[in-house]
Amino acid sequence: MQNRERPESLLKWGVTLYREKLWPAPWLFVSTALVIPASLLVFLPINWWVGVATAIVLYAGCVAALLLGSPVVEVTDSELRAGRARLPIGVVGSATAYRGDEAQLERGRRLDARAWLLIRGWISPVVKVEVVDETDPAPYWLVSTRQPDAVIDALEKARKA
Repeated sequence: MQNRERPESLLKWGVTLYREKLWPAPWLFVSTALVIPASLLVFLPINWWVGVATAIVLYAGCVAALLLGSPVVEVTDSELRAGRARLPIGVVGSATAYRGDEAQLERGRRLDARAWLLIRGWISPVVKVEVVDETDPAPYWLVSTRQPDAVIDALEKARKA
């Protein structure tokens, strides 16, 4: 019989149960395109080539910032990762999905100031993950996700594993 232990690399990183990159919404790329006419308005009277080059560089910089700044939400068998933050599965309590008006209330009037947030304005649904570690100052995490039910399912699988 073969040894079925996990390789060291899997022990370190865990098995991914869910992964989502929180890409910006298409309207955000359109709205940042307003930097093009703004820079043309400023630089065209000085020099036509400088105006066009500046417009292209500024818009490319905006697009790059949007793409590179998109965080990842990931659930492995050992942790919940939201952006750079990590929460061990052992301290994950109940998880609840919120959509529409309920999600807006969770991000606003019902929000606990101590909560840890990974919110993106262009993604409406959120998942509220209770933290059961008494030493952690955050009572829960509130994380934007386009698929809240999939995140909750992955957290349940990770806790049962």
